[in-house]
Amino acid sequence: MGTLPHPSASKLQTLGGNFVTTNGNDRTETETITLPSNPVVVLLTILVLLALLCIAYFAAEIVLPIVLAFVLKLLFQPGMRFLEQFSVPRSLAALLLILLVFGAIVGLGAAISGPAAGWAAKLPEGVPRLQERLKFLNEPINTLQTFLSQIDHFVDGASSGSQHSTGLAAGIATRLFTGGTHFASSFFQTILILFFLLVSGNTFLKRTVEILPTFKDKRQVVELSLDVEKNISAYLLTITLMNLAVGIATGIAIWFTGLGDAVLWGTVAFLLNYVPIMGPLFGVVIFLLAGLLVIDQLWLALLPAILYFVIHIIEGEIVTPMLLAKRFTLNPVLVIISLIFWFWMWGVPGAILAVPMLAIVKIVADGIKPLAAIGHFLSGDE
Repeated sequence: MGTLPHPSASKLQTLGGNFVTTNGNDRTETETITLPSNPVVVLLTILVLLALLCIAYFAAEIVLPIVLAFVLKLLFQPGMRFLEQFSVPRSLAALLLILLVFGAIVGLGAAISGPAAGWAAKLPEGVPRLQERLKFLNEPINTLQTFLSQIDHFVDGASSGSQHSTGLAAGIATRLFTGGTHFASSFFQTILILFFLLVSGNTFLKRTVEILPTFKDKRQVVELSLDVEKNISAYLLTITLMNLAVGIATGIAIWFTGLGDAVLWGTVAFLLNYVPIMGPLFGVVIFLLAGLLVIDQLWLALLPAILYFVIHIIEGEIVTPMLLAKRFTLNPVLVIISLIFWFWMWGVPGAILAVPMLAIVKIVADGIKPLAAIGHFLSGDE
């Protein structure tokens, strides 16, 4: 597959499970893929999928905490196994992990709240400075606005242009912050569900195995469950550690540029790196504006954004693909589509969960023979 015009192209191809093997220039399938031939089954599957998506959209405040708790359970599972080796009760182990992780998040939020408030206070006074330093963009922006206003005048009349632009900007801002608001409001629900999922352990798997009729089905479900847990846990843990490394490197680099508040900027880089493509691009814009806001010399003002971009390229194009390429491959086009779709569905949390959910779908499809064609379609080039 050709290289995508984005620094995360290699990283996007390392987010799933291998399905085929390559021998020279020929590609040999591990097994024969048979497409479903019963149109009734296909139609019912499509209807069930549409029904589930409708539920996920209209009941987002309920469904999102559940999905997030299930994904976090996979992330916490290695820690649970580690504590169980020391005979720690599951309830106590789950409580310790939740308090450790979310306590660190709350503490970090408290640490960066002061610097974040300081930068927010600088913004109103710094807007004229930003306008002055970005005035070279005025001409292309005015040309674009004139072109768009002429189109609006042709389609809807001269008076509708400004209203349309205002409504579009308001819609984008609303979509950007709605997901974060819902995420914050359902924080307690997520923790509660996560705690009981960790305490219950393999209860759902045991009950599923008990009701299946044949030994073959029981074994397939157990193997599939272990495969999902192993691969997704490895992916989430690796990505979290890499994002942490990106945050630390960005904080150190920003401190050397004189921008200040290294903890704040390191945290911003850490969080944005969970959202492929959109997060790093948004980060470049943030660091560019912050540099132009407080640093006088132009080349020094551009340095924070340049350093962040270089760190992201090293992580996304070299380190992460090297760590995950042998285990994970997903079609990068489908990754991008998944990001856009789940961002539209659930906002920022949806964009964060998009890749793990797509990887889970692929692993499950690879493990169930009737769904093997879907898993093959989701695979990326090796």
